[in-house]
Amino acid sequence: MFAKTVKIDESRCDGCGLCVKACHEGAIQLVDGKARLVHANMCDGLGDCLPACPRNAITLVDSGIITPGPMPGLMATPGVQWPIQLGLVSVRNPMFDGDIVIASDCSAFVVDDFKKTVLHDRPVVIGCPKLDDRARFDKLKGMFSENDVKSVEVVRMEVPCCGALVNLVKAAVAESGKDVDVKVTTVSRDGRIL
Repeated sequence: MFAKTVKIDESRCDGCGLCVKACHEGAIQLVDGKARLVHANMCDGLGDCLPACPRNAITLVDSGIITPGPMPGLMATPGVQWPIQLGLVSVRNPMFDGDIVIASDCSAFVVDDFKKTVLHDRPVVIGCPKLDDRARFDKLKGMFSENDVKSVEVVRMEVPCCGALVNLVKAAVAESGKDVDVKVTTVSRDGRIL
């Protein structure tokens, strides 16, 4: 199976930059007034940029790279995914159909065997309301709107700043208009699940 990547027809591109904003991986930039794929290795091949282009100048093509399984960025095997950082994940991704985990950055480092104890083969997105800017958390609404998320478990630390993570997730679910079950799991500073 070939991995996909975007191809931009510069003769159709008017340089509006909408595809640059839609590309969550930062693979597309405006160069000399035209959109160009400047970081092909960053393109996840999911095509978030396609519907953003008003000139239909972008298509998905085979990259020529043969992959042994699912495309990068998708669930390769249960419990294995990449990327996981909120700033890097695509808003629309089939791995988010079903049950997901949104965890604070710190939680995975204090819980012994976080993958087995908490994830249970569910995809995870990590973020920090204190360190990530609000724009990254605005992505959550899109994740809930664009995917068939059934439930989300928010894994937070017991520290006060992690309360904002729960509020951001609940607000994103409400704004998406979807009926998504939200569960909150709190982790102590010494790694115990409270």
